[in-house]
Amino acid sequence: MAGQFEGKVALVTGGNSGIGKATALQFAREGARVAISARRAPEGEQVVSEIRDGGGEAVFIQTDVSEPDQVEAMVATTVLTYGGLDYAFNNAGIVLDVGLTHEHTEEDWDSTIDINMKGLWLCMKHEIPEIIKRGGGAIVNDSSGAGLQGGIGRMAYRVSKAGVNVMTRTAALEYGRDNIRVNAVLPGAIHTSILDRMEADTPGISEELLGRMVVGRIGKPEEIAEAVIWLCSDAASFVNGVMLSLDGGTTAGRFYME
Repeated sequence: MAGQFEGKVALVTGGNSGIGKATALQFAREGARVAISARRAPEGEQVVSEIRDGGGEAVFIQTDVSEPDQVEAMVATTVLTYGGLDYAFNNAGIVLDVGLTHEHTEEDWDSTIDINMKGLWLCMKHEIPEIIKRGGGAIVNDSSGAGLQGGIGRMAYRVSKAGVNVMTRTAALEYGRDNIRVNAVLPGAIHTSILDRMEADTPGISEELLGRMVVGRIGKPEEIAEAVIWLCSDAASFVNGVMLSLDGGTTAGRFYME
């Protein structure tokens, strides 16, 4: 049975691991031809192999989204390879384990903003004209609940994700009449390599996060992937400019296990 995205083309940045990988695999299961980009090539090529082994079509494009020429080439290669672009999941991003505001270095700030904000803007800048050529489609940006409110530590990350939210809403308003829907997913604590690195840097943080989860568990990358797929699908045809929190209820309010 053909998938719902048969004949369509999807681009997934940061598609070599975690949420990006899970989403790329799910796009392929639904019949899309998938372009996967990331900075680390071996993991990206492995995802391509998994998709091809499952009978799907995929290509890896090594890309640093903070580099304008590389982003332009990423989109151009996708279009050259598959003839167009229908969907994009702008997932590439970084989380630096830095503390309070005065403890950030200028390098911490610049690298976070360059990848998480400028990089995402560059992706949309080049993706949108190609999606317009196809008569419309959907973009999903990867944000975070950290961009919805203040918190202690990681200011650059929080600011970058707040920027992603505003960029998502702005693009949704600008291109809705072009039949392009732009939404964002806001994952909470998810079992990925980022969480593993945070645990290595701050032992016990996983238990601390778990204590805040009203559903009693950490999320899975596949659960975020399912939401991305839904936002791109016809089932979400009236959903535009939405910040979809996928965090087990964390941003609903305070909850701490006694």
